[in-house]
Amino acid sequence: MTEPTETPLSGLRVLDLATLFAGPLAATLLGDFGAEVIKVEHPSKPDPSRGHGPAKDGIGLWWKLLGRNKRNLTLDLSSPGGRDVLLRLAASTDVVIENFRPGTLERWGIGWEELRAVNPRLVLTRVTAFGQFGPYAHRPGFGTLAEAMSGFAAITGEPDGPPTLPPFGLADSIAALATAYAVMAALAGRDRTGEGQVIDMAIIEPILTVLGPQPLWYDQLGYVQERTGNRSRNNAPRNTYRTSDGQWVAVSTSAQSIAERVMRLVGRAELIDEPWFTSGATRAEHSDELDEAVGHWIARHTRDEAISVFEKAEAAIAPIHDIQDVMEDPQYRALDSVTEVPDPELGPLRMQNVLFRLSRTPGAIRWAGRPHGADTDEILTGLGLTGAEIAALRAERVL
Repeated sequence: MTEPTETPLSGLRVLDLATLFAGPLAATLLGDFGAEVIKVEHPSKPDPSRGHGPAKDGIGLWWKLLGRNKRNLTLDLSSPGGRDVLLRLAASTDVVIENFRPGTLERWGIGWEELRAVNPRLVLTRVTAFGQFGPYAHRPGFGTLAEAMSGFAAITGEPDGPPTLPPFGLADSIAALATAYAVMAALAGRDRTGEGQVIDMAIIEPILTVLGPQPLWYDQLGYVQERTGNRSRNNAPRNTYRTSDGQWVAVSTSAQSIAERVMRLVGRAELIDEPWFTSGATRAEHSDELDEAVGHWIARHTRDEAISVFEKAEAAIAPIHDIQDVMEDPQYRALDSVTEVPDPELGPLRMQNVLFRLSRTPGAIRWAGRPHGADTDEILTGLGLTGAEIAALRAERVL
């Protein structure tokens, strides 16, 4: 991609001390819009994401996405030399993102008090499974536990099946988005007060917000949402349906007008006159009948035929894509949602583009994830360390 001449976060420096996955992804999102992100990894224990998932030529592909737009520094933060280097870096840094268990940075002598002493404008972003306090704060945890505890798994899956966990880092990704938002809110506050602050991000919380008004429903009505598979208790028809060529499509009728169009389209206009058809909730009580009507019609058409007819009727439908379909979809292509990035190790790569488009100061992928420690000497030289000092740190296994 061509790097924009002006980016909204130019001049912002971020130290990414975190691993797996919410904290690092939040740093990636900031780097996509121009922040200078320095990824700090242990000299002998790289970020585990480098080894997660498939690899090509021994190079982890997930890291190419998660590590994009980051410069890479090796540093043993638990050593006195590592502590000193980090504090020097922090003095000229805007944001530190970390996900160690509460108390770890303090034990190493680089907690909030030490960081604030060298840079009162610093924003320290602490991303953990359970937050910095409470009975679970010191437990180890990952996004999977948040997906379980938040209520997500309890409402996901078929009614007669087990609770279902997502096959990807859902809670971590939601927390990453929330963390990037929190960082920008803290920086906006700093612009007014001149002072930094600590962000306490618990991965179990953002996914709870995304799940909707469940706490309100329970508080006011004692209502506990149950698993409904692909159906919804708020509207119908809403499901996935198999086409005559063995493909799948999804139909949604959140709006009353769309529901009416769908029933006319599938030849069951008489259902619109039923008293229960007037709201999504009452339509959902008749999901079996509505699913049978829609499913019978779709089963007699190919995927492309069904989509074409639905589009002409201005009814909401979408194909069920796998990743091959995503890569070939004309809408994603038009948006450049999956873009090509040059990489000196693997050649051209295709990965997700930046999250959104800004008309005047767009983001960009400047480079894919780089090798472990690739920028250590350059970063430390820029910090004022001499070659002899860098060599001494390397001899002490600080780097």
